[in-house]
Order: sequence, then C-alpha cells, then structure tokens
Amino acid sequence: MAEQRRLALWLPVGLGLGIAWYFRLRGEPGVPALLAWAGIAALGLGLIAWRPFALAPRVLGGGAATLAVGFLAAFWATHRQPPLPDLPARATIVTGRVVAVALLPADGPSVRRLDLAGAVLDDPLDSGMPPLRRILRVRLRADDPLVPFPGMMVRVRALLRPPAPPSWPGGPDRQRRAYFDGTAGSGTALGRAQVLRPVPGASSLEGLRERIAARIVGVLPGAVGGVATAVLTGSVVGMAQADRDAFADAGLAHLLAVAGLHLGIVMGVTVAVARLLLACSERATLYWPCRSIAAFAGLAAGIVYVVLTGAHLPALRSLTMAALVVLAVVTGRRALSLRGLAVGAILLLLTGPADLLEAPLQMSLAAVMALAAGAEVTRPLMARLTEQPGWWRRVLHHVAHLTQASLLAGGATVPVVMAHFGTLQPWFVLANLLAVPLMALCVLPLGLLSLFLMPWGVESVALVPMGWGIGWILDLARMVSGWPAARLAVPAMPGWGLAMWVLGLCWLCLWAGRWRWWGVGLMVLGMAAPFLIVRPDLLLSPDGRTVAVRDGAVLRVGPHPGSERLVEDDWHQALALPIVPLAGSADCQEGLCLLDRGRVALRLRGALPVRCAGLELLVTLAPDDAGCPGVRRLDTLETWKSGAQAVFLRGAGPVVLSDRNWRGARPWVLAPGQHGVPVLPMAQRE
Repeated sequence: MAEQRRLALWLPVGLGLGIAWYFRLRGEPGVPALLAWAGIAALGLGLIAWRPFALAPRVLGGGAATLAVGFLAAFWATHRQPPLPDLPARATIVTGRVVAVALLPADGPSVRRLDLAGAVLDDPLDSGMPPLRRILRVRLRADDPLVPFPGMMVRVRALLRPPAPPSWPGGPDRQRRAYFDGTAGSGTALGRAQVLRPVPGASSLEGLRERIAARIVGVLPGAVGGVATAVLTGSVVGMAQADRDAFADAGLAHLLAVAGLHLGIVMGVTVAVARLLLACSERATLYWPCRSIAAFAGLAAGIVYVVLTGAHLPALRSLTMAALVVLAVVTGRRALSLRGLAVGAILLLLTGPADLLEAPLQMSLAAVMALAAGAEVTRPLMARLTEQPGWWRRVLHHVAHLTQASLLAGGATVPVVMAHFGTLQPWFVLANLLAVPLMALCVLPLGLLSLFLMPWGVESVALVPMGWGIGWILDLARMVSGWPAARLAVPAMPGWGLAMWVLGLCWLCLWAGRWRWWGVGLMVLGMAAPFLIVRPDLLLSPDGRTVAVRDGAVLRVGPHPGSERLVEDDWHQALALPIVPLAGSADCQEGLCLLDRGRVALRLRGALPVRCAGLELLVTLAPDDAGCPGVRRLDTLETWKSGAQAVFLRGAGPVVLSDRNWRGARPWVLAPGQHGVPVLPMAQRE
C-alpha cells in the first residue's frame, strides 16, 4: 500500500515483458493465441474498472493488461513490415531513387553508401519484377566521382547480398535488425554509378555536412579535426581506426556517437544563452514566461542538431525524451523524474517494440532510470551542499554530481555493453569523470559557436580553442586505453542473464521502500550469467566453410583463418578467446581432427580416411565427402538448410544445436539457403 503510487512506473516493464515474450517464441502465434491475449488485456482492464481503488485488481489487472498489450504490439509491428525479398546471388543492375547518403570510414579515401528506395533489378531473370518495398543499401566504389543527393535516380551494377545470418546459434541477429529497419540487404558496386535523373539545384543536408566537415578540417587537421567533425556532423570518417579504438577502450566511445549526452549539452547551452539574453530585457523578465521560452528554444536547437547530424535512431529517441522534459518544464513538473521516464518508455516501446532487443534503447533507458532514481535519493544531500554558504561547497556539489552521474549511468549500462559487445572497460568512470565536463563546458559549446560563425568565415575563433579541449580528451583516451586491463573481453551474456539484470535494476530503482534492495540479488545473478552457462566446443559457420574448435584458452579456426572476418569476430566476442590457426592443434593431423576421445571427427578436406567405428558425429567441410554410414553428419548441406551449428561435447555424447532450432520459423528468418520471399511480377491484365 505504501508503494501504490509507484505502480504506474511498472507499466513499461510490463510492456517490455510482453514484447520479450513474443520475440522468444519459435513460431508465430495463431488466431486462438491472439484472441487469448486480447481477452487477457480486456479482462485486466475490466478488473481495474470494477475496483479502481483496490490494490489487488490494480496489480493483477494492470500487470496482465500491460503484458498482453506488449505482446500484441510486437505482433502488430512485425506483421505490418513487408517481407524480406529474395535478392539475386549474382551481379545485377540496380536502378533506384536515392533517399540517403552516408560516408563510411575506410583505410583510404572515404566511401559513400547510398540508400535506394523503389529499387528495380534489371536482368533477364528479374525482368518485369515490381520495385522492392524495402531500402537497398549499395556501397559505391572508392574511385566513383559521383556526388549523390537525395532525390537522384541512379543506376549501378552491383553484387547484392541478403542480411547476414547469425554466426552461431544465439548470436547477433542481423536479419531481425534489417527486417525492422526496413532494409532489404546490401550490395557492393562493381562499376561507377550513373545518374538517370539529376536533382536541379540540389543542396541536401549531406552536402551541408560535407561543407561543414571541410571547413572544420581546414582549421583542425588530423585526429582533432576528426573528433570535431564527429560531434558536429555525426560522421567519424575523418578519424583513424587507432583513435576510435582508443575511445572504445577508455569507455569514451559514446562521446563520438551523437545521442542523449550531446543533445542534452546542446539544449542546455541553448537554454542558458536564451535565459541570459531574455534577462537583459527588463520587460521580458517581468512579463514574459522566460523559462518556457528558453525551454522551447533549447528544443528547437536540439531538433536542428539532430537533423544536422543525420537523425540517427538513438538521437531521435533522445529527442523524444527531451521533448517530454521540455513539456514537464513548461507545465511546472519536475524535469528529470521516473514518471516522465515511464511515459517516454511507453511511447518508445509502443512505436518500436523491436528496439527493446537492441543495445541503444536498453542503454538509454537503463542509464536514465538509474540517474532519475539516484537523483531522487540524493536530492536532500545535494540540496544541503548548495544551501549552506561557502564556495567550496558549490565546487564539491558539481564534483559530486558528475561523479554520481558517471557511476550511475555507467554502472547501469555495463551488463548491456557486456551482452552486446563482449567487452568491459574498468576505467570508464575515471575517464568519463574528466572527459564529460570537457565535452560539456568546452568542446560542444565552442563547436556550436563555430557553426554560427561559419557564414562569416571566422569559425577559427571558436574552432581553435575547441581543438584544445579535443586534444585533452584525445590524450586522455590514449592514456587510459594504454593502462593495464583497459579493455577486457568477456563471454557473451545469455538473454536470461541480461533480463535478470534489467529486472533487478528496475526493482532497485522503481520502488522506494527497503525491499528495493532485493533487486541486487537479481543483478548479481545477471552479472554472473556469462560464467554459469556451458560454452560450445565446436562451431560451424553459416556457409559451412569455416570451423572453430575451443581448445583450452584459445579458439582454433580453420581451414583458412581470416577468410570470414565477420563470423570470426562474432565467435571471438561470444567466447572471449583469442583466435589461432587450427593447423597447430595436437588433435589435428594433416587435415583430420579427432575430438572427444574419437567420438567426433572433423575433416577439413575430402579424400581423408577416417575410422567410422565408435564415431558419433562427422563434421566435414568437403561437399562431396561420402562420410560414414549411420553417423550423423554436419556439412555444407546441413548449414544450407539450418544455418550455423554449435556442438557441445558432453559425457553422453555430442549435442548439436542449429541456428534454425534456436530462432525457429519467424518472419525475419530467411528460408533455407538464405532465400527471402520472391519478388514476383504483377499479373497480366485480362
């Protein structure tokens, strides 16, 4: 009863559980299941309407209703997406309308990537097919002189490929991500692109970003200019890979990705400047709602900044939360509160249920929830620091506030980073404690000033001191990344482990009584999850051409290490083991490996004799291998049908788990052979 006013904070948690329930299914629910979920939602709402002020109906009815609404929202979001098309496995000519242009980092000159809408495949087999209903992303050649703009019709010969399947059962699902992102696949241009219909007088945002980047690099060359370009235009193409790795190892990678931190700084600076200018007028101070005007000015600046930096999804989510904060300021409510977070989370989950499974939304919600709950608990202590006289108390207040923000936001997102990226940066708190104030007080304010000064050609007045601050951050990132154990590889966290951490964090942050500390037990269990599960002993790639064997503290890959970089990176992230060639293993002799006391044989090439007596599993990379009669076999045909394979060597015998068994038959799971739905031609008119 004492916590009943906080029950509303659990509404997004119920929605999230319903969404997670839907995505954990192995098949699509039928009509009876959907009717049952709709009935549960109606029954829960009816229970609340029957006794709206009783605690039990609110808990049981509200919990059941939000769970059902989350499940149904995920089902609706899934089935209003067009299916993934069947792209040709050969070079074809693509004609489409450019809707977005992105600059990609490369070892040499930067490369442009085009997002094509309404793409038509022009070859004999695809003649007469309707345009694709999804976006096709084509990477141009580095020597292509074309300067594309949104709205152009272009034609290019390219080699297309569908979204990559998971590299191991339970691995990152890029096909699900592409399904909900509205993309059909990607491609690499084999020739130069041709413009079929130019855009007269085109001056897109992409061209503006390139001009801004050129002005920045003209004043701040090298790594400093690359960081400045990243925070002002959202493009990291000007940064060397070593510098990007240094930021990642130091736990400062979020400073390069435009999201909530940058948006908050931009809006905060704008609000402060607007309040200062309004305070210069006596009439405005006495008669105008200066606080609300400044808040709307900050929101307008945030919108412009998000659009200028590419309007990426994390920035758009942060803009949604910022709009709620502005609404709270205008209506006289508390700006940073758990109720405001609950409203924002409900909007984000209902409009994009699949985003719950991705790292950006998980990190954003966990960080803001920890910050809001921490501010709620420490508000009396912080108030005492500012109410009493003494300049040192104000300095201590700012230091304590920054330390608290770094600890809470960073600590809440550590397991999310472990689950999605397989890394842990122990020194992130210290690095952020020094780098974030520099970014907030020096780098971004001066960067905004430089944008205003560019039309007059005097941007160097702001860019030069901005470069000093960026240089200090760069030196800090390089120094921290060189410390011992700056970046630790951790095994992949299972889904239930991440769920335990998030539920424990919600229990700790959303309740106010002593029983909130029960959530710490769930959080500890979630952190220990990567070390409690059994790891696969053998992995077979989705195309059946590369295999990995876990051998103690290393992961042996063959027959040609480095031939499938994406798959090997996923394997390294999943097992947190260094990759070495398989040829050096003591269990392998001349292309034949015997594992698990001879019960499992691994044949790297054909025509190698193997003893079939006592053999329980044969893994072969040779498509024409005859094998052993009566022995289970994993080969390219098996991976063609069911995707990547994982083998667990146990006492009772080897256990095989396939990607198809793990994901089931879902709309984003492509058919055997990675085939999507055929793009059939329109029927002939009668």
